[in-house]
Order: sequence, then structure tokens, then C-alpha cells
Amino acid sequence: MFEELKTFIAVVEQKNFTKAGEHLNLSQPSVSTHIKNLENYYGVTLINRSIKHKSIVITENGYKLYNRAKEILHILDTTYMEVRNISDSIKGIIKIGASLTIGEYILPKFLSIFHEKYPDIEVDLLIENTSIIVDNLKDLTLDIGFIEGISSYTNLNQEYLLEDKMVLAVPYDSNLNNSKFTFDLLENQNWVVREEGSGTREYLNIFLNSNKIVPRNLMVLGSNYAVKEAVRNGLGITIISNFVASSAAENKELITIELDKSYNRSFSYILPKNINVTKATKIFLEEFKSYLSTITK
Repeated sequence: MFEELKTFIAVVEQKNFTKAGEHLNLSQPSVSTHIKNLENYYGVTLINRSIKHKSIVITENGYKLYNRAKEILHILDTTYMEVRNISDSIKGIIKIGASLTIGEYILPKFLSIFHEKYPDIEVDLLIENTSIIVDNLKDLTLDIGFIEGISSYTNLNQEYLLEDKMVLAVPYDSNLNNSKFTFDLLENQNWVVREEGSGTREYLNIFLNSNKIVPRNLMVLGSNYAVKEAVRNGLGITIISNFVASSAAENKELITIELDKSYNRSFSYILPKNINVTKATKIFLEEFKSYLSTITK
């Protein structure tokens, strides 16, 4: 049954019997046999096959089994690591996802500290925007995620870690930095923004909508570093994390203007509900919380 479930997951994700076989190093007849065995066992059709169009369609029952199969294999992998690693040395692999602000500006220094303390724990890190991290967590391809903003997905547990202050960042020679600054001055300006789906873009949209600001132009860039550099080079203004902008502001490369606390956001970690967390993941989270307490004092 274990091999059949692995094959079924591969077929759903590859959307093709042949590609699933190549992924698992199985022949196509073996893949077909595994799927047929599952359908006979459960007494339902899991995949509708169209010979004419050479395509497959996953049934509703098929998707139910896919989600459960992912959970089952995750539990088996977790159990294997826990049983195997009953020793004085803590070992394991942690698959971590982090949104860009956390992944680019907070995690790097911590990871060097963590690796020195736990050299036998391997960390695989995916840095992407918040929505992609959430999608990977609910698909169980990550063990833990660190995000900014709120996850609305009900099958994930979310816990607060740290408050992040959002600031208005403008070029250093901008005329916006004066004692008579008002939000009206932001009307008809060029804005540099992150892509939709990022936590930073979510807060920028809230800011523009709440203050009824209509940008002259939006330049969309795919990383916080690129946004910061665009502002530094006079290409526009933005709303961005103070973690990203603070060093550039200290170096007089750009200017940050504080916003009220309603624009502060939370950094959180997310975990799948009802899934056992590995020992290595628990240790990573505990050490990360301890590290955050030292940088926020």
C-alpha cells in the first residue's frame, strides 16, 4: 500500500502516468497497476482516463485520497527520522519556507549560528512570497513556514513571533521629507512595489486604499532588495519593512518616514494542523525564538 500511495501522489502531481513513472523510476504498466490496486481497494474511481485526448482527470475521491496520502507519508517520514535518530547527536532534515523579508534579512545570520550549534541538522530553505509558502505548507512539502501577515487557511496553525514596523521609504533627496509632510503629498507619485501575493504588497495596498492614494505609476519588482535599491536610485517610493530599509537609511541612501502602529505587522510561524513535528523542527523553532528575543531587546 505504501508504494501504491507514493505512485498515486506522483500521478496527481505530474498529471501524467508516464511522467510519474519516470519520476519514480517505474514502468508505465507498473504505475497503472498501482493505481488500479488502489481503486480496487477503495472501491471507487480515483482517476478518469481519456485515451482519445491522452489526459487524466482526478476525481473528488481522488483528491481526498491525495491529501490523506500526503499526510500518511509525512507521518511515516517523521516516524522514521524519530526512531532512527534516538541518540545523543541530534540529526535530521528540516524543510523550511520563509517569506522574503524574513528569509533575506533575519534568517541568514541565525542559520550560521544554528549550523554551528547543530551541525548534523540539515536545513533546506525555500524563500518565496507568503502565498507560496502557505501553499507549500498545506501540501506538506515544508515542515514549517515563517511568514508576514495572516494565513487564512484553516488547516494551518499560526503563532506570533515578532512585530515588524512598516515605513514609508523615499529617495534621500526627495522633497517629501519635510516638517509639513502629509499623505496628500503621496498622490500622483511613482511607486515601487512587490508582486501580488507578497506580505509587503498586502500592506502597501492597504496603505494606498486607506488613504485613497492613486499612484502615477507602479513598478513591480520581485524582491525586497530590488525594491529598496529602486527607491535608493530615485525610481519611486514604497512601503517596506524597517528591517529592509534601516541600514540604507542609516547610510543616508534613502529616507524612512514612520507610519502609525496600525501599519505594523506580525511575523509568524505556521505549521500543518494534526501533524507530528519532528524533533529537529522543534529544536529549530525553539532556537529561532530565542534568537529573536536577543535582536529585539
